[in-house]
Amino acid sequence: MSRPANLLVLMSDEHQARAMGCAGHPIVQTPHLDALAARGTRFTNAYTPCPICVPARAAFATGRYVHQTRLWDNAMPYTGAIPGWGHALQAAGVPVESIGKLHYRAKEDPAGFDVEHIPMMVAGGTGMVWASIRREDERVLADGRMLGDYIGPGTSKYTEYDQDVTARSMDWLGNRKPDDGPWCLYVGLVAPHFPLVCPEAFYDLYPTKDLPEVKLHPNQGYHRHPWVERQNAHGDNEAKFRDADERLRAMAAYYGLCSWLDHNVGQILGALDAAGLGGETNVVYTSDHGDNLGARGLWGKSNLYQESVAIPMIAAGPDWPTATCTTPVSLLDLSVEICAAFSTPLDSAEGIKPLRAIAASDPDPERVIFSEYHAVGSVSGAFMVRQGRWKYHHYVGFLPELFDLEADPEELHDLAADPAHAKTLSRMEALLRSVCDPKATDAQAFADQDAMIAGYGGREAALKLGARGATPPPS
Repeated sequence: MSRPANLLVLMSDEHQARAMGCAGHPIVQTPHLDALAARGTRFTNAYTPCPICVPARAAFATGRYVHQTRLWDNAMPYTGAIPGWGHALQAAGVPVESIGKLHYRAKEDPAGFDVEHIPMMVAGGTGMVWASIRREDERVLADGRMLGDYIGPGTSKYTEYDQDVTARSMDWLGNRKPDDGPWCLYVGLVAPHFPLVCPEAFYDLYPTKDLPEVKLHPNQGYHRHPWVERQNAHGDNEAKFRDADERLRAMAAYYGLCSWLDHNVGQILGALDAAGLGGETNVVYTSDHGDNLGARGLWGKSNLYQESVAIPMIAAGPDWPTATCTTPVSLLDLSVEICAAFSTPLDSAEGIKPLRAIAASDPDPERVIFSEYHAVGSVSGAFMVRQGRWKYHHYVGFLPELFDLEADPEELHDLAADPAHAKTLSRMEALLRSVCDPKATDAQAFADQDAMIAGYGGREAALKLGARGATPPPS
């Protein structure tokens, strides 16, 4: 029996699914990701289990939904207490290491890696405890601007960190020999996550005069859903731009960071080939969630629209055909794929399948995909179910939303109040309730967050814990 191929998992942060040339974006330049997709399988309907970093990454680590891990927000990082794919590989004797961003609790935790190289963890080992105060009459609105004080060309701590992660990854691969495998290496890059500061050569690829218009902007008469309005009010980055030109620079910087990310991916894949390992290594590229990038006057992530909740997913290598897979998939399917690549099982959420098994089967457009949000800014839990053409958003205490992605891929028209779609709305809610009870899940999230805050000494103590914006990288 031949040995398994090596596995290289590349995860970026906040990369909108459509912001790649291979995804048909009209201006974004991602030649290395495009080349990876051209020789592998691109999943065109991939989703995050949660549109914010820490709970999404905990879900990915374990193959379980956020309501199963009960790691609800950016103050509840993964500790390794719930066994995940890394532990499964360790138990099977597969060398497994990480380089770069994890956004777990601490390097000392047994999180499933033999070695963690320059890991980026939550600030102070606690994360954003202050943002776990979510009730509308209790929470404190964010001070400053999450996107960063300066926006435009230049370098930031994040771009410097990505340089270090890329260099460390290239060195790691350069020191491998063909007979060292099979191994699994996870690489966590930060771009295109804010701050929106981009190396000048990549920023210059996107002149502000050429940028596309954003859709559904409030200054054009669009009214945000009440739940989304409250969530956005926690930070409201759109209102904090100094002028219209700075807003355009923010878009240019984000697109530039996508190309900067692509450049780093290209360097890592070049090192893989230079080491003679390209032919015996499967590569998967993905991101933890997307970014709204000004649509609906929203920036960052933290909602259930496609810009925020859809993610890129590309797999290539000796075990992957050149294909496009339209069956909807989740980041959790990648969790079990990592284990399946080494013939190792993972105790995951019901219905989760290895990506290769999904890609090898007939297209299944009716496959149900689920995501949820209980984190910063949200005054109640939000839940998404997609099945086929229909995408349903359930907000505890608020009216739902329903979109027909086949007729309306940009989610311009909410059909939830249309009597003609009442049966579809009811069916989608029933699908949600087959995954979890939204009201009970919402209550559990608040109870767990209340208990955490009490454990830190109460509200006043909690307000002092955690980064006020983007998590600082390791020094």
